[in-house]
Amino acid sequence: MKVISLCPSNTEIMEFLGLTHLLVGVDDFSDWPESVKSLPQLGPDLSINLDLVEELQPDLVLASLSVPGMEKNVEGLEERNIPYIILNPQSLTDIENDLIKTANALNMPERGQEAAEQFRNRLENIKQKGASASWKPKLYWEWWPKPVFTPGRINWLTEVSEAAGAENLFKDVELASVQTDWDDVKSRKPDYICVAWVGVRKQKVKKELIINRPGWEELEAVKNDRILILEEELYCRPSPRLLDGLEKLQHLLHN
Repeated sequence: MKVISLCPSNTEIMEFLGLTHLLVGVDDFSDWPESVKSLPQLGPDLSINLDLVEELQPDLVLASLSVPGMEKNVEGLEERNIPYIILNPQSLTDIENDLIKTANALNMPERGQEAAEQFRNRLENIKQKGASASWKPKLYWEWWPKPVFTPGRINWLTEVSEAAGAENLFKDVELASVQTDWDDVKSRKPDYICVAWVGVRKQKVKKELIINRPGWEELEAVKNDRILILEEELYCRPSPRLLDGLEKLQHLLHN
């Protein structure tokens, strides 16, 4: 089987299934595991070069609708009669189900069931630790600074927060992604500020940019230096790697 992945989270699903060796091409942003960097790159996830996809003659393309604008990739695959499935997980349960869905599409159902069970068991173990936490801090997650975007209730980071023994500051908003402003964040009084800017490496995010916002010096999170600059690839991609991020977060909050 020859498989192509059109976004990083799909590529990571293949790795968790132990099927990375089937990949013959990936989008430009797929960077884990390291071995995929040597594969043909097919363009950024919002504008995949479908001519290159067709040339590689895949048996299956793992498409996505996780970012607005990806629809045109799916339309292009449809027009060219290239076989594909769409993965668009919004929750940890969706990710577990996508392991099964992908393995089924590749005629390896046992692999999917096995990977899903491992994922579920690992998550349950982390949740049990989180449930015993004596303090459940309020976390402000920042996906983007200008305009300010943060995850709402319908997002895996609300689940990740709860599993870690904390809560998402914006879990009251019935959206996957909330556009807000610094004053609103300040008024909600977060205990921690968790910064994971989509597509930006952790090393490029400077803490002083957060501290120097108007009025933020009054925040307990700033006064107590509870600002976490986190790896966006462990928190912003809906793949099983979220569990790596979750374990790290739990350790940072409660140890």
